[in-house]
Amino acid sequence: MGSSKGVVFQIVRVFWPLLLLTWAHHAWGNLGYYNFTVESSPYTRLCRTKVILTVNGQYPGPTLYVRKGGTLIVKVLNKSSYNITLHWHGVKQPRNPWYDGPAYITQCPIKPGGRFTYKVFFSAEEGTVWWHAHSDWSRATVHGAIVVYPRIGASYPFPKPDGEMPIIFGEWWKKDVMQVLREAVITGGDPNISDAFNINGQPGDLYPCSRSGTFRMFVEQGKTYLLRLVNCAMNDELFYSVANHTLTVVGMDGSYLKPFATNFIVITPGQTMDVLLTANQPRNLYYMAARSYSSGQGVAFDNTTTTAILQYANTKNTSVPIFATLPYYNDTSSATSFTLKLKSLASKDHPISVPTNIDDSLVITVSVNTIPCVNNSCQGPNGSRLAASLNNISFQNPSFDILQAYYARVSGVFTKDFPSMPPFVFNFTADSFPESLQIPELGTKVRFLEWNSNVQIVFQGTNLVAGENHPFHVHGHSVYVVGQGFGNYDAVKDPLSFNLLDPPNLNTVDVPVRGWAAIRFKANNPGVWFLHCHLERHLTWGMNTVFITKNGPSLSDRLLPPPPDLPSC
Repeated sequence: MGSSKGVVFQIVRVFWPLLLLTWAHHAWGNLGYYNFTVESSPYTRLCRTKVILTVNGQYPGPTLYVRKGGTLIVKVLNKSSYNITLHWHGVKQPRNPWYDGPAYITQCPIKPGGRFTYKVFFSAEEGTVWWHAHSDWSRATVHGAIVVYPRIGASYPFPKPDGEMPIIFGEWWKKDVMQVLREAVITGGDPNISDAFNINGQPGDLYPCSRSGTFRMFVEQGKTYLLRLVNCAMNDELFYSVANHTLTVVGMDGSYLKPFATNFIVITPGQTMDVLLTANQPRNLYYMAARSYSSGQGVAFDNTTTTAILQYANTKNTSVPIFATLPYYNDTSSATSFTLKLKSLASKDHPISVPTNIDDSLVITVSVNTIPCVNNSCQGPNGSRLAASLNNISFQNPSFDILQAYYARVSGVFTKDFPSMPPFVFNFTADSFPESLQIPELGTKVRFLEWNSNVQIVFQGTNLVAGENHPFHVHGHSVYVVGQGFGNYDAVKDPLSFNLLDPPNLNTVDVPVRGWAAIRFKANNPGVWFLHCHLERHLTWGMNTVFITKNGPSLSDRLLPPPPDLPSC
């Protein structure tokens, strides 16, 4: 295995940097540079100080800026005691999965003391995307926004705002988050829920020892601001609103939407939104607030509320902020109503291309599972170990990354038999099931896609163990969400109501509780691409798989060669 990898790397070692940077510069047009130092830093929240993993000592991490079609060069030094990788969430990285980031999928981690330079290639993305760690649970504190401006000479498809502000939602544990993960893995039970949410790193006025640090956004009356929302929370979808202010949603996941006005938004972990807010209220202080949308019955969740303050100019800090109104925690009706309003802008300057003739069709069941433990000694249901699966396959991370194994033809790392259909067909959304249906198969199974094929995937949520919403992130692609519904997907009736005219073009798709979601995309990005639930506990349990898109016929349709400085396993 080592010799194959060495031969591959020697071939490209001399020519790779020049080839890659020249290709990037001429293909995309502008170049930006950032230096990231991953390090442990002390932070005090909720009356306690603890050491967390940060980039450049910042929590949240630095916001990156680029223009559409640009390239970012991010040099990473890992000064922490943990392995680390970084993922550029929502960036398709054309032909370049080597820098996509998920540990043991497209690279081995950067070890403590190690260095690695990420080259991040932007293409059609415009608006807000984000970056985060993609190894263990380090993304809890290692994350930040990416602002993608229009190309020089182009403009927003809405009046240019007077200002903008990243609004980053996070989740905070009093304990070391890595210890929370370790305890869950050892016991087989559900991880401890978080102790707080936060906005731009601050929990807000409703938590102890937090009032003095509450984030404030200063605005001037009559001006309009672009809020760049990023849900970096680990395990919770969130409702968000600003007291007495209407929000106009104009973009999501690096793609523009038909604008619509709303009093609240719902945003899953992994999703980003571009939202306009006009400061058209009397001068005062107004709370912006966020709290969990919890769709699962009997599933523990953090029921606290984080706040920040929208402060008009010439308003005294001593004023009492007006509180925001939010839907109730389990208000699935409001969450669904919001989601159904999401439609692509689909304009002349921002066209879409929805696949209509499908070459490859998959139905993937999405389940929480259990694995029996000896003497019922684990802390999952009935003494079992909690797991999760897609089509009853609970994904097992390899010890050597799949992309290198695929490129260098290293055997024994993965198998090619991820199923296109669920192995068992039953009433997926029933209230009770035979216990045998809860036990998944373990494996590192991948699915190959033919280059340039039109792919349709129907994610079917099940009610095994605990049904809830599942936000699915597709690496390397944006996908059209052509349909969603509750109950079991009907392959005859449901496609009749698919939206093929202006479906939202997203990278993170919410599968509703006891329901289904249908996506379509063209598999024109060769490489190895991760597919997973963005609820971190479900990813840990195995609710993942990998797509490998084959090379196309010409050189410009083929996977780029590996960089010579990839971290070793």
